[in-house]
Amino acid sequence: MQKRGEIRWSERDEGWEVFVPAVAFKNAHSSFFAGKPFRLVLPNLGGLYDHITEYIGRHRSMLLNGANDPGTFFVKTVKATSRDASYNQSTFYEAWRLVIQRYGVFNPYTGRGAIRGLLPHGPHNVRDVLATHILKHTGSYEQASYAIQDTPEMVAKHYGRFLPQDKAAMAAQILNQVWEAA
Repeated sequence: MQKRGEIRWSERDEGWEVFVPAVAFKNAHSSFFAGKPFRLVLPNLGGLYDHITEYIGRHRSMLLNGANDPGTFFVKTVKATSRDASYNQSTFYEAWRLVIQRYGVFNPYTGRGAIRGLLPHGPHNVRDVLATHILKHTGSYEQASYAIQDTPEMVAKHYGRFLPQDKAAMAAQILNQVWEAA
């Protein structure tokens, strides 16, 4: 078994799915997985399935440029200096960081970029952002743990460091909802 996920067509669900064996995760032995793989059928939002079909049928072969197919969904552009189309941990990290720098970080001088205040970061930071965001909006370690495929105990240990005013604001918000309902 390969220790990596894949994007594949599901005949049963008639949709594209993300399938990742539990062993591919850093926390593979967590009770969250219970030895079972992570599986998510992607919704066909914004014509996603058409984009995937176009990528597989046309664009992917252009990126490969005659090089050996590594058998993965995502491939790197093959050039004269690099005939290896597969990503490894380092090349994926660098590609991610470059995309964030180029398209995510807002540049006030050019007016380009999506998010003001965003700094260049690697893919692992997505876990931090998700867990922190969900914790700050719900106060639930359990919900945050679902989002990052971990346990509530691990979320509490690593992400549960709220400033006192954040905790007080969450409590006030809940109390306000109770008073409004009364």
